Amino acid sequence: MTAVQAVRTRSLRPVRSVVGRYPVLVALFIGALFMVLPFLIVALNAVKSPAEYSANGPLSLPEGIYLDGLKDFWERVDFGQKLVNSILISGSVALLAVVLSVLNAYAIGVGRIKGRTWVLAFFVLANMLPQEALVYPVYYLSKEVGLYDTRLSVIIVFTVVQAAFGTYLLSAVLGQFPREIIEAARIDGANKWQVLWRIVVPVSRPTIGVLLVFFFIWTWNEFLLPLVMLISNDNQTVSVALGVLQGQRLMDATMTNAAALLGVLPAIVFFLVFQRTLTRGIAVGAVK
Repeated sequence: MTAVQAVRTRSLRPVRSVVGRYPVLVALFIGALFMVLPFLIVALNAVKSPAEYSANGPLSLPEGIYLDGLKDFWERVDFGQKLVNSILISGSVALLAVVLSVLNAYAIGVGRIKGRTWVLAFFVLANMLPQEALVYPVYYLSKEVGLYDTRLSVIIVFTVVQAAFGTYLLSAVLGQFPREIIEAARIDGANKWQVLWRIVVPVSRPTIGVLLVFFFIWTWNEFLLPLVMLISNDNQTVSVALGVLQGQRLMDATMTNAAALLGVLPAIVFFLVFQRTLTRGIAVGAVK
């Protein structure tokens, strides 16, 4: 190969790599479009009047901003109270489940307790149980201890459920934690709690951040257990309020879209706020 041919080959490599990426980029763009398009349609229909929706259909652009559907739904279900309940329950579950997962995973992954494999198998089995199998036992126990129809009961149940997955994931991460760092800290006089909170937790912060985001969103979207456990209007979550009101068939099409928009918007805002944490955690996990 001559020098000219070598130069041409080197100059063509970036072009070929860019051309080879086009199908991937197009596929990603189409996939993103399919995910975003339903949300845009819901948002557009939420600001239409019922007459405009009936005349032009769901795919037309709104002629103006009609906010009565959002206002009527907010007042009908007392959405402010439902929003506070969902944020309180989801936030509490996310924080408590992360703390419980860290403590369990530290004992299993770093402490190397006896029967580690069986303990992890138990957590995997608990995470695989369908919620339908938990409804009656949880309902009966909450009745017996006087926690039925309280937000605390839902927080306790989901903390345990989410911590089962968090324990399994963090145990695998902490099982690969460098033992030299822990031994060096113990030689310097650090006890088990200091090793956990000053060494293990800061190093595992990206993974813990991912779990925090997932636990919040998963709990926010839960429907069955809150529907069974929270029967009072003042204790219901956003997902339960949406399901109950839609089941009553008291809303027109624009109010239904307004309800869907208000129901999903807080979770999207939370995800966007913590998007950097989620991306950093996934990137660190991929490098490891």
